[in-house]
Amino acid sequence: MNILDKIVAHKYTEIAERSSKAPISTLEQSPYFTRSTYSLRESLLNPERTGIIAEFKRRSPSKGDINTSADVATVTAGYAGAGASGLSILTDEQFFGGSSADLMAGREANQIPVLRKDFIVHDYQVYEARAIGADVILLIAECLETDQLRSLAKTAKSLGLEVLMEVHSGDQLEKLCPEIDVVGVNNRNLKNFHVSVQTSIDLFEQIPAEFLKISESGINDPQTILELKQVGFQGFLIGEYFMSDAQPELRFAEFVQCLKKLETQSV
Repeated sequence: MNILDKIVAHKYTEIAERSSKAPISTLEQSPYFTRSTYSLRESLLNPERTGIIAEFKRRSPSKGDINTSADVATVTAGYAGAGASGLSILTDEQFFGGSSADLMAGREANQIPVLRKDFIVHDYQVYEARAIGADVILLIAECLETDQLRSLAKTAKSLGLEVLMEVHSGDQLEKLCPEIDVVGVNNRNLKNFHVSVQTSIDLFEQIPAEFLKISESGINDPQTILELKQVGFQGFLIGEYFMSDAQPELRFAEFVQCLKKLETQSV
């Protein structure tokens, strides 16, 4: 059993426990449940922002502890203030050290789109995402059957949430459906955690033109963003590079300054 299989298996156990304590009817009473959501798609296309979805991640199965003591409100507000188009906040506790509380704290501190970064396999988690203040959910094609992914996407849209579908190989694009707002190419193989930005470049032309496209993982150099923009990518999800610094928000601000300088020079 690879790490992705272990994570998904644990999700079903987690869902059973959480839904017994807080059924959907309880989630629907959350003050966040009826709030107007922010559009990640629109924010990514906003020329006044960077196109970067900046991630808050405490730990990962491949790297172990990354930044367990970081304050989510401080870091994410710093990201937003320096031009992030969106925030990705890990809510998986067992493998990534995240929590719903982290996402809610990030929501309270910011007025830009928040992605719930988790391994969503059940409708309950979609309702939970709405209840904790997310604007977008992640659906990972690698761990979902086609019908399952499409059903989850429809549930998300019915709740006013946008959907980021993540792929790692061309065959996974067969799971696309009209409810998908953004397609993300994960440069990290979730089975062995090998990372290569070439994965995004190789898959770009295979993604239908109507979908907004982002590149995820393994980006730690502003020059790489320029190269990916030349290919046609409109968004970039970066987390580990920022979070490995004692002050992730400052590393992000420095990264953005460098990116803007490179963009000015390339005009």
